Amino acid sequence: MDEFMWSDGLLELARQTRDEVADALSALGVHGELGVTGGASVPGALTKGDIDLHLRVAPDAFRDVVARLRGAYPVASPLSWAATLAVFDLPGHRPTGLAVTPVDSEHDRRFGLAWRLLRDDPQALAQYNSLKSGTPGAGDYERRKSAFFSALASEPPESPDSAE
Repeated sequence: MDEFMWSDGLLELARQTRDEVADALSALGVHGELGVTGGASVPGALTKGDIDLHLRVAPDAFRDVVARLRGAYPVASPLSWAATLAVFDLPGHRPTGLAVTPVDSEHDRRFGLAWRLLRDDPQALAQYNSLKSGTPGAGDYERRKSAFFSALASEPPESPDSAE
């Protein structure tokens, strides 16, 4: 478990990062609802110490937003990309990822519901922490993580390459 830390204390830093990224996105002409997600957004969660942000955009703007972001930021997790999900790495002093989804799409609902459930359900959070602290193995971990989030959001599991 030495690669993970407790999220307590990261939320304020994550919010500051969100505000800085919101300014940068605005300068790029990218508009949408930007929120903090991931382990840093859930008190008592295990996290790698990274910050995850979720940008919700109008469905008709999704392609344009993704094109603009491709010109500004490195693509992250290309195997996780889907018709309603794009992921980017954001430069900074702490690893930060940006997931982009069209509002009310499958991935938008999955992100929102799953992290809300983890904040509200101590048993789900305990299962999440157990998953995070379990036996290492990147491929297996990503598959288990995807299955966990799919079950949490009551959706059928996706392929191992489309994990959160």
